[in-house]
Amino acid sequence: MIEFVRYYIDFLRDLFKNIIDFFRAIFAIIADIFYHQPVGYVKKLITFSEGFNFLDWLAAIVIIALNIAFVIFLIIRLWLLARKYIKFNRSEITKEKLLAEIGVLSQRIVELTDEKNQILALKMETVGLSTNVGKVVDRKKPEKLVTGSRFTKLIEVDLQYGESPHAVFMQERDFLTLRELVQHFINYAASQLGLFYEFKVVAAYFAGMATSKIIILEGISGTGKTSLPYAMGKFFNNSADIISVQPSWRDRSEMIGYLNEFTKKFNESDFLKALYESTYREDINFIVLDELNLARIEYYFAEFLSILEMPNQSDWLIEIVPSSEAEDPKNLINGKVLVPQNLWFIGTANKDDSTFTITDKVYDRASIIEMNARIDAIDAPYTESIYMNYEYLNTLFEAAKQEHVLSQRALSNLDKLDEFITSRFKVTFGNRILKQIRDFIPVYVGCGGDEVDGLDYMVARKVLRKFESLNLPFLVEEIKELIALMQRMFGKDKFTESVEYLESLLRQI
Repeated sequence: MIEFVRYYIDFLRDLFKNIIDFFRAIFAIIADIFYHQPVGYVKKLITFSEGFNFLDWLAAIVIIALNIAFVIFLIIRLWLLARKYIKFNRSEITKEKLLAEIGVLSQRIVELTDEKNQILALKMETVGLSTNVGKVVDRKKPEKLVTGSRFTKLIEVDLQYGESPHAVFMQERDFLTLRELVQHFINYAASQLGLFYEFKVVAAYFAGMATSKIIILEGISGTGKTSLPYAMGKFFNNSADIISVQPSWRDRSEMIGYLNEFTKKFNESDFLKALYESTYREDINFIVLDELNLARIEYYFAEFLSILEMPNQSDWLIEIVPSSEAEDPKNLINGKVLVPQNLWFIGTANKDDSTFTITDKVYDRASIIEMNARIDAIDAPYTESIYMNYEYLNTLFEAAKQEHVLSQRALSNLDKLDEFITSRFKVTFGNRILKQIRDFIPVYVGCGGDEVDGLDYMVARKVLRKFESLNLPFLVEEIKELIALMQRMFGKDKFTESVEYLESLLRQI
């Protein structure tokens, strides 16, 4: 045993001696590189420099500078590599810590979920409902709650209306012409609601209904944009559903609702309920998206923008859920709801720093009504609201389109405007806008408006609005020529909205 101890002590002595010799050798090499050798280099330079001429000294200085720069470069690179290595190791350590924390939190979530399930199960048992919520199940395939339909609000609508839709029984006083309808509404709003609207706005509203299922009321705050569809709903004895758009809306689920994967219940929005309820009704229905440009409408309303463009109205289907169940609402077919013809989407839009710009995609598909002025109070006779079904209103629209077809003069002037604007500004009317003009103006005239005024109204909002995206400082002369062309074709006292809009663009340049 003693001999082994002697051996082991001698072994350790040699081991530590070798380690010390190793580090002594490293220090010697470093000293040789950075002290002894440089001193030797300097001594050699002094010895050989006794015979240097000017060129030799110049070459020596250059070479020495290059060598020093190279050494400094190597030192910097080694330092950077060392820092990178240290930083990498730290990040790896941080990642491992984060993964460990995530693991702990995930386990805690599982525990809390089980606890929540147990509490929910106890609550449901107290009210006499059977459930498997409290049971720990495979989380990849969660058990479905057996609590009836996943659509609570829509089922309530089914129960409210029963087997048949809401019928509208029109009396003799309800069978109005378009001209009478406009004046009747103006008098009703003034006499019963204390709301005042000019003829042009109301006529444009009804003409817009005949043109598109989407109407945008835009202008400065306080001009009655929201109150107009509200008053229309009261006028037709079917209150408009006003939905406040939130800045957080990014997709359709914010507006319609979504299926909760845990509870297997659909979180129904007021918008969805209003849309579904309109499938039961035969009268006029409005859903108001109040301040629709607080969020990007082309995001949350994109599906509706596309579907409402389809020529076949039976294709106006909005998917609510991917598949149907036996307990689903009656008018939800294969998880889809059909947007009815008696429904219009009315959007109100302010123009300020808190809102998003409405894109051409939206503008081109909607009827645009500007409300930029407060209307003075008027004395109007007491007027009752009316009952009117969609079929009768649509008959009025179609009759106006047949009776007040665009005149040849209007079509000719429209072609000239289109040709001039296309050639000078590279902006065209397009087939969609031309169709809207052909639908809007006859109904506008049927409401008591003037054909040229209707054309002026549509050109200003559908075509000239696109000029805002052009490089206007280079188009001053073209704008002046367009103003002159409009005044020659329609007269200086006509087409005033378009001319005033173009003049306002010139003032901004």
